[in-house]
Amino acid sequence: MASQESKRYLELQMEELKASHSMDTQKKNPAPKKNNKNAEIAKLYEDAAEYEEDLECFEQELVIIKASVLKDIATKLTQTLPDEERNYTQELKVVLEAGWTHLVDVTKKHPKEQLELIKNAEFCDAVEVLRAAYPDYKGDFETDVRNILLKRWEMLIAIKKEHIKEELEEIKTLGLKPNYVKRIYMQFHSIE
Repeated sequence: MASQESKRYLELQMEELKASHSMDTQKKNPAPKKNNKNAEIAKLYEDAAEYEEDLECFEQELVIIKASVLKDIATKLTQTLPDEERNYTQELKVVLEAGWTHLVDVTKKHPKEQLELIKNAEFCDAVEVLRAAYPDYKGDFETDVRNILLKRWEMLIAIKKEHIKEELEEIKTLGLKPNYVKRIYMQFHSIE
């Protein structure tokens, strides 16, 4: 009987030892705390993170624009980036109208009548409408439209890169390293 008691006593000691060891391990490797200091540091990176997300999206869109047939761009963008809450057909039409307005009013490369045709056509049909109305055009309407889109997305990408650069410079002026602030931001928001 004494051996059973000593055996039980040893089992209890082992359980206590295991419990205290696991408590020591938890103390040594605490989970990242979401304290006020980390919250303040993470807040410094919020704008940069948003710009980085926008930049990634614009870069994906540019790849699709370059790789797709012009009339299929809106469909490809919608299929490839379904999480976006954007109406790509409408957005592309607005970009085309603005770009063509520049070609008409500023560079005087195209007549105003072409701009009216574009305004009355769907984006996916704009090139065909222009070709039908101006069969003797020496240039290529598809190239003109694609160039407008490429310039627009390249400009958006450049703007986002500049915004990110400005945000990182602002973090540096506060005496912090941008990589450190980004790491705290990612930890605070549980981003891997």
